[in-house]
Amino acid sequence: MTRLQANFLMLIAAAIWGSTFVIQQLAMETLGPMTFTAARFFLGMLVVLPLAVREQKKRRSASADTSYYHLAPSDWIMMIGIGVVLCIGTVVQQIGIIHTTVTNAGFLTALYVPLVPLLGLIFFRTRPHWITWVAIACSLSGTFLISGMDSSFTLGYGDALVVSSSVFWGLHVLSVGLVASRTSMPLTLAAVQFAVCAVIAALGGMLTETVSVAALLDTFWSIAYAGAVSVGLAFTLQVVGQSYTQPADAALILSMETVFAALAGALFLQERIGSTEAVGCALILSAILMVEILPQLLRRKIRFS
Repeated sequence: MTRLQANFLMLIAAAIWGSTFVIQQLAMETLGPMTFTAARFFLGMLVVLPLAVREQKKRRSASADTSYYHLAPSDWIMMIGIGVVLCIGTVVQQIGIIHTTVTNAGFLTALYVPLVPLLGLIFFRTRPHWITWVAIACSLSGTFLISGMDSSFTLGYGDALVVSSSVFWGLHVLSVGLVASRTSMPLTLAAVQFAVCAVIAALGGMLTETVSVAALLDTFWSIAYAGAVSVGLAFTLQVVGQSYTQPADAALILSMETVFAALAGALFLQERIGSTEAVGCALILSAILMVEILPQLLRRKIRFS
């Protein structure tokens, strides 16, 4: 898979996540955040599990070929750890959304975009291209404009939770890129992290929330979409795409979720996109084009100079 194809997969994932935001809000009127998280990730695991089993069978059949990477115990441990990080990020964000506005949550979640290269620099000494930092500034500015936030914004309890979740989203994007590129087994990684997330959230839901069959049935279609499409498809596309691109670039592309959320609101909820929001969308798009095109142009210029 080429880098362009991988980035296109992540763009599809961002579009799906952008369309899922409203569904998450509606479902949480009936279900608790942990129960909803457990249900959607369990369904997502069921969707991707047959593909993961097929991937494992193919890898075993090619075991005689030494060019194939064989999973070590440390790889399984890292996959489980990614599932834990995914669960914490999802649940903390869901709880934060209950106590803040969608506007604030949309902007504060996007803070994971600069965190990805920053965490990579701290933990792995990975230095991104200098243009990445410029693109991140454009992306955050665009998200700020789309969200409609102003100088009167104050950080409350729910906002603090959403900010905390962005740290885990940054760690998730970074660790997924590391494990997916090293093992070349994205479907196995997807299935393991979904299963771990579902188990932890289910245990938390049983301990802290009231779970009823009636509530699950009332939100069946929300769980079906959020589980099969948002988790089973979109998160898997993210893992596959990150096997072929850098985590910092992936974070910028996935930030298009904000743009798609605004477009979905305009299309399905008749929400108007004004000139300010349009400028914000253009800034995020320019950030992605900047990080994808400029490094190649600069390398080409150096090569022919």
